[in-house]
Amino acid sequence: MTGLIIVAGLSIGAWQVFQNSGNFKEKPPQPAAAAQAPVEISGDQLPGLPPALEDPLRTVEQHGAAALREFLAAHGNAIKDPRRAWIELDYVVLAGANDPGEARRVFAKVKARLKPDSPVYNRLKQLEKTYE
Repeated sequence: MTGLIIVAGLSIGAWQVFQNSGNFKEKPPQPAAAAQAPVEISGDQLPGLPPALEDPLRTVEQHGAAALREFLAAHGNAIKDPRRAWIELDYVVLAGANDPGEARRVFAKVKARLKPDSPVYNRLKQLEKTYE
């Protein structure tokens, strides 16, 4: 009688294990970097622009590519990356409509200077197909 109870118990236990065996499959690990969406940034958040040039830059941006080119020629040495690269890419986009050769030239200059760890690198990659 005891043997019959043990066999019945083992049979029920084996059946339960068989029923639940599909619930214990491992989930494939997800890479941390791929799971996170890229962080959107704006040029205003980037360091490198002296505070005294903030207002003049906003004014110049409203006047188009030629004004931005003159601003960069006059103040470019005072502006540091990554903000300088962002402003130059703004110029590339503005100049691209009227002077694609100039836009490609400036884009190549920015691309040669930027490293993959730059906060502007994603924007550079987005513009790459258009300006190379």
